[in-house]
Formats: sequence, structure tokens, C-alpha cells
Amino acid sequence: MADHQAKTKAAVDPRLPPLPVIKPEVPEERKPIPAKMIFGAAKTPAPLAARAIGFYSRGCLAGGKALPIDGPAWQAMRLSRNRNWGHPKLIELLERFAGDVQKFDGWPGLLVGDISQPRGGPMLTGHASHQVGLDADIWFTPMPGRRLSRRERERLSATSMLDGPTKVNPNVFTPSHVKVVKRAASYPQVERILVHPAIKKALCEAAGDDRAWLGKVRPYFGHYYHFHLRLSCPEGSSNCRAQKPPTGDDGCGKEIDYWFKVLTRPKPKPQPKPKMEAAKPRKPKPVVTLSDMPEECQAVLASGEGTLVQNRAELIKSSVAQSKKIIDISGKPRSKIRPR
Repeated sequence: MADHQAKTKAAVDPRLPPLPVIKPEVPEERKPIPAKMIFGAAKTPAPLAARAIGFYSRGCLAGGKALPIDGPAWQAMRLSRNRNWGHPKLIELLERFAGDVQKFDGWPGLLVGDISQPRGGPMLTGHASHQVGLDADIWFTPMPGRRLSRRERERLSATSMLDGPTKVNPNVFTPSHVKVVKRAASYPQVERILVHPAIKKALCEAAGDDRAWLGKVRPYFGHYYHFHLRLSCPEGSSNCRAQKPPTGDDGCGKEIDYWFKVLTRPKPKPQPKPKMEAAKPRKPKPVVTLSDMPEECQAVLASGEGTLVQNRAELIKSSVAQSKKIIDISGKPRSKIRPR
């Protein structure tokens, strides 16, 4: 009774501190399924008219088409990921591109990395983009003169083109690589290509008088084992959101200078550790759910084997939740195994 009176008094007396607000924890099984688990559970494309929906880093793919794992001038890598799907226009271009570099540029053929999932969307691991079927990773390593086994396609590592943070290795990055990137940039439907800043600088130095194509090649972190090819929104994809186009120049001046400053910036000296204080809990990164995706993506997931997709996603969610509870004999959670 006295406790109840004290609480009542605290609620009406402004001089007393407010009562703490306790938010009930939502049970794991009632939390919405992360969108990456649902799209990652889709094994087949949505049987709909081909459309890229949303933005490159927040969208999905209807009517996706698979790049055949073997072609006369290409081989698809990392087959276990099931990421050799794209908009039919992208698949058509990749097949043409592979044939062109083999026929006109003396390149043995392409090793093609991740494109997209069967229905696009966010991935369980890896990329932020590659969600609408218009992005593809092309290895700088040329296709070998034989068919790689499935095991080799999982284990083989691409070759880095770098010799330090700001220069390429001239024994590895050759004039043939320049021809391949230039060929990729020559197609009007290619919106941009991402490469490491050191590779961009090497391309600028090798371009000569023909520099128009360089404007599509943009420097960015990573991208020294492969380059990232991106198509513009294709016709028939009215809900595809275009990216702001690259600047009009060749990108070989101030932009390269900026990136080199970033790459060579000295690491800050370690500061003396302050007295031990209670660490503030980090705010968890918000989970992207289906409600955060373009509305059309719900129809993409529901079509065809939509029920199976949802059931698989529930299983993935359950297994992830269960793995968080597993404790080893030392009383510590098992270390996470990062996918290669």
C-alpha cells in the first residue's frame, strides 16, 4: 500500500524524479524478418516481366535471368552464392562484353563474380548494392584456358593489381587490363565503373588522347581484385531510381588527388587510455525489413514459390537466433565464422 502511494505521489509531484520507462522486449519470434533473410532465401527468380525496382542499394528484381555458368568467353565464379542473376539487359551485355574482349582485345575471357540474387534485394553477406540486377563484378584475373571445377570456383582467389596503396603493380596490371576496362566503359548502357583509386590513376596515365570513356570510371575503396560494372535503369523499369550521373570531366585531377590524400593519411597516434568507465552500449544498426523496401518488392517475393521463400526465411531467422544462444564450455559465445 505504501509503495503504491509513493508511486502515485511521484506521478503527480513534479519535484520528485520521474519513474523509469521500461520497454518490454519483443520476443525474437515476433520481430520482423530482416529483408536480407527473405531475399537470401529465394532460390528462383520472380516469374514476372523483367523490371529493376528501386535503387541499386535498396531494391529488388523481377523477371531475373541467370548468366549461364559457362560460356564461350566467360565463366561464373562463387556458384554456391547463387548470385549469377541479373536483369536480362545486364546478362545480354555481359555475354556481349565477354565476346568482344576476346575477339577484339586479345583477352582470354571474363571471370564473372557476384551479380545479384534471383530476386535481387539485400544479401545475407557482402554488398550493399547489387540489389536490382544491374551491377556485376568482373575479375581482373583473366579466364584460364580450361573450365574451372566448382571447387576451384569457390577457392580460387583473384589477383590484386596493387603495389602499395597508391600505385598498381606494372607486372600485373597491363595494357590488356586497360583495354578491358575501356571496352566496358564504351557501351552506352553502362552508367559507371568502379575501380580502386590507384587503378583509376593508371588508367588516366594510359588513356592517351582518347579520354571520353574515363568519365565513367570512378575511384572507390576496394575494387583492386575486380571492377564493378553498373548499368543505367533500363526501359520498362519505371520504378528504377537512377543514380546521379558522374561529373562531366575525366576524373583524373582533383578527384584522384582527394583519394590519394585519403589513402596516405597517417593513422592517428594512439591516445592514452582514460580511466575505466562503464562502456555505453552501442545502438544497434537498424534492421532493414520488407516494409523499408519499395512496395513492388512484396509482389516480387510473393510470386511463384513465394510461400516457400517465406518458409525458408523463417528457418534462416530461427537458425540465426538459435546460434546467438549457443555457449561453449568456457561460458563465452562461439566466435563468428566470417564467410570468405
